Amino acid sequence: MFLGAGRSTTFITANRSVAANSTTFNSATVAAVGSGFLARDITFQNTAGPNGQQVVALRVGSDLSAFYRCGMIAYQDTLYVHSNRQFYVNCYIAGTVDFIFGNAAAVLQNCDIRARRPNPRQRNMVTAQGRSDPNQNTGIVIQRSTIGATSDLQAVQANFSSYLGRPWRNFSRTVVMQTDISDVINPAGWFPWDGDFALATLYYGEYQNTGVGANTTSRVTWPGYRVITNVSEAQGFTVGNFIFGGDWLGSTGFPFTLGL
Repeated sequence: MFLGAGRSTTFITANRSVAANSTTFNSATVAAVGSGFLARDITFQNTAGPNGQQVVALRVGSDLSAFYRCGMIAYQDTLYVHSNRQFYVNCYIAGTVDFIFGNAAAVLQNCDIRARRPNPRQRNMVTAQGRSDPNQNTGIVIQRSTIGATSDLQAVQANFSSYLGRPWRNFSRTVVMQTDISDVINPAGWFPWDGDFALATLYYGEYQNTGVGANTTSRVTWPGYRVITNVSEAQGFTVGNFIFGGDWLGSTGFPFTLGL
C-alpha cells in the first residue's frame, strides 16, 4: 500500500508530457500495474501544465485496485483508468481535457471532481471512456460525488465550456448517478468526439443527479444517451454489481457503498 500523511501533505510529483516528447502512456507520474494496488492519503500530480498536452498524473492498470482520500491533479488526461477493476473513494480529481479516461471498469464514489481553467479555445471534458467492443465489461461510473470547478475556472467560467464526457472509442460507456453537478457543466451535458462518431453505439447515462448542472431538459439527443429511470438498470452500475466490490473491497479497509 502507498500510505501518505494526507492528501494535502504528501505529494508524488513529476512533469513528463507529450509536448516534451513523452507518450501519453509514459507521461504518468505514477503507474500502478500489479494486482491489488492500494493507496491512501497521497496526491499524485503532474506539473507539466496546460501547455504539456497530455500530462498523466496517475495511470492504473492494476486489477482490484483502490484509492482512498487520494488526489490526482494535472490538466489534460489527469487520471488514466487504463484497465481492470478499480475503485476510488473520497478522492479529489482535477483536470481539463478528458481528465478521467481509459478503458477500466472504474467506480468513483464520494469523490470531488473539478474542472480547471484550460488553455484558450479548449473545452473541458470530465471523461473520455475507451470501450472499443460491446462485450467489454468496462466503463466509468461516477456515483455520490460532486462535479464542479476549481477557483481559477470559476472566475472565468463563462469563457470556457465543460462537459461530462465525450466518446474516445465506439462503445464508450459512462454513467453519472446520484451526483451533485454544478453549473460548470454545459446544459448539453456531453460533447461529440468527431462528427457523429460513436453517437449511436455509446452508452451514456444519468441517474438521480442533483444541482443546477443536472437538469437534463437540454441534454444531447444521441441514440446512445439516456436518462436512466429504471432502478434495475442503475443497479447494474453500482460497486456491488459493476466491479463486484463485495468480493474484494472489504479487505482494503476503505469505506464503500455496494448499492445505490
